[in-house]
Amino acid sequence: MARCARHDHACGRCDTPLPFDFTMAFQPIVDLEAGGIRAYEALVRGPQGESAGSVINQVTDRLMYRFDQACRVKAIELASHLGMREPLSINFLPNAVYEPEACIQATLEVCERVGWPIERINFEITETERVKDRQHLRSIIDAYRAMGFTTALDDFGTGYANLDLLTDLQPDTLKLDRELVRDCDRDRRRQAIVRGVIRLAAELEIQLVAEGIEREAEALWLRDQGIFLQQGFFFARPALEALHPQLAERLTPYRRTASHS
Repeated sequence: MARCARHDHACGRCDTPLPFDFTMAFQPIVDLEAGGIRAYEALVRGPQGESAGSVINQVTDRLMYRFDQACRVKAIELASHLGMREPLSINFLPNAVYEPEACIQATLEVCERVGWPIERINFEITETERVKDRQHLRSIIDAYRAMGFTTALDDFGTGYANLDLLTDLQPDTLKLDRELVRDCDRDRRRQAIVRGVIRLAAELEIQLVAEGIEREAEALWLRDQGIFLQQGFFFARPALEALHPQLAERLTPYRRTASHS
């Protein structure tokens, strides 16, 4: 595994052992146009399914890099073991990536070991409020794209994951935050904002995913606006070390082709 020598004082050795165990749950991102599962997002959990927070609270600044690397490896290994054929989304902490080319080595090695195609990995950028160096984040996205990965900006529309990021960054996907999605079927203000984001994404040639779908009416309204890629408890909760192979049958009533939008 590679070592980031220039920032060794911050991240320590890449083989620093983690003092806790963790695993992954997988939540599908569905495609209401195709009527199937488009991708899965890997979400960290405790060994017995404990919350992500219970795990992340144990991650100190010194362990951040090692934890970020371990999450990538664990997600890819489990996805391969479960026979996943869809793309895999993995969250990453921008501040844990010191040098993109060096810090990606563990990911490349596990992909080669288990036979996972690089083009089936999407990195979701999280915790953008902690990113002080916007140019560094841009360099990460550019480097990942050059290697064949895709990237997504998570929690878009709230907090620090906001419009100004798009002046510098060109992610492949924007994931609309639950705060915008909630009650979008009956809240005119949210509807106006979502429609604006749809136009913006189209202009910038960025794909949209709506996350945090908890009600059928939300899913249908977003689908009718042309946001076919959706994720949330309404479709499926994260499954601990498991997939959702039967979900396609449940999606059939919600299919709608783009020509009807």
